[in-house]
Parts: sequence; C-alpha cells; structure tokens
Amino acid sequence: MNAQTTAGQDPAQPEPAPAPSLEFCLRLTRAYATLTRRLDNALSSVHGLSFGDFMILYYLGRAPGKRLRRVDLAERLGLTASGVTRTLLPLEKLGLVARQPDPRDARVGYALLSDAGQQLLDYALVSVQAIAVDATQTVPADQLDTVSALLGQLAGMHLANS
Repeated sequence: MNAQTTAGQDPAQPEPAPAPSLEFCLRLTRAYATLTRRLDNALSSVHGLSFGDFMILYYLGRAPGKRLRRVDLAERLGLTASGVTRTLLPLEKLGLVARQPDPRDARVGYALLSDAGQQLLDYALVSVQAIAVDATQTVPADQLDTVSALLGQLAGMHLANS
C-alpha cells in the first residue's frame, strides 16, 4: 500500500487552500489565543488579575451606576449565568465586586463594581491599553475600525451590549 492510497491523496500535491471563511475563523481563533495569553501574562504579573477578571471589571466600570444584571454581564462575556456567578465569586471575596439585589424583583441580581475594583481597573487599563496599542500599531485606523465592526457583528454586539 503506498502513501497515495493510504491517505487518499498524493503527498506531493499541496493541500487545497481552506475556504476563506474557515481561514478567517482559524486566524481569528489564533489571534484571540495569542492576545489573551499576552494580556493574561501582563495582568497576572502586574495586577494579580486574569484577562477574564479584567473583562468583568471593565464591563462593570462602563455600565451605568457601575453595575450590571448578572445575565447582562454573562451576555457580554459570552458565559452562562452560572458561569458568570462562578467567575464573580473570587472577585467578590477580594472586595472588587459586590452583589446587589433588586429591591423590586428577588430573582434579579446585580454585580456592582466596588471602589477597590474601580481603582484596580484604572491601573489595569494602563497595562491593557499598552498591549492593545502594541498589538495593533501596524494596522491602519480605517482597517481597525472595519475589523472591529465586523468582530462586533460576529459576536452579536450592538451599542447596548458592547
């Protein structure tokens, strides 16, 4: 049995190019993994946060009253409601985030950014912004805007949940 029959393809022939949509998704996933690793490393070594922790603080910091319903926070993070609850627990223990019940509906719970969480977020933003600038420095601004809009579209983002 030769290599051509075993693999179903002549090894001397190059693999066909992946479809553009697949190539885009593969590159997007690799870029996400690379950036997340860089951000995780910088945030953990300087601020004691993971990138996931930072994203929670960031979204809470941008929200009106520095609070979000847990389900809205889960949507922004791409997590389930129980996943966001598990993720919030360590931040609550550290005093960076607090739970806030809704006085009108006991089923609704809010995550609230504490003053300590805001202070840590302010420091962490400096590190994250430096990495973001470095990672995108060779990308023209108009392309960055276009790709950012495309990524938002793929993630189902709009002004209310960005």
